[in-house]
Amino acid sequence: MRRAYKFLLRPTAKQTAALTACLSDHRHLYNAALEERREAYRRAKATIRYGDQSAQLKDIRRADPGGQGHWSFSSQQATLRRLDKAMRAFFRRVKAGQTPGYPRFKGAGWFDTVEWPKDRDGCRWDSAPTTGTTRVYLQGVGHIRVHAHRKVDGTVKTVSVKREGRRWYVVLSCDEVPAEPLPETGAVVGVDMGVAAFLTTSD
Repeated sequence: MRRAYKFLLRPTAKQTAALTACLSDHRHLYNAALEERREAYRRAKATIRYGDQSAQLKDIRRADPGGQGHWSFSSQQATLRRLDKAMRAFFRRVKAGQTPGYPRFKGAGWFDTVEWPKDRDGCRWDSAPTTGTTRVYLQGVGHIRVHAHRKVDGTVKTVSVKREGRRWYVVLSCDEVPAEPLPETGAVVGVDMGVAAFLTTSD
């Protein structure tokens, strides 16, 4: 089964500043990509897709080595995929005749998560196991101390960093987590899932 784990981060002041800059640069990338899509359609009725924008990343990073070039290429691809998902959802709602709600530009308080889609690609969970302290490595930020209050089972697939107020968290998505079946009780119950009532049991 797949399971998510959420842990509090304990960044230093320097790491907090780097995390804030990381969020800001990813937000600017998201907004710039959205602007490009809007302008292409407004001016020429042209549709720009994820592949088109991902192909521009190398040039963007080369032109801004101290900003966009400082962060993980994979995390920037994930941000562009996030926009692509929002655009596809918009067109799906339009096609279904629903109220669409065109994707909006993200203000500073509306973009609080950055994802690294693969462990050990611009990030590394438990990056310093010999120190006796759990840490997560993020490219451009460093090895951040983690308050790991429980054991992580399975294989870490994605790593995300999330800001909530003044706190920072790391969220892990893990595959192949062993199921933990509950002890048998000897009781038997029938279950019906429907529309009017989500779930009805025989008792």
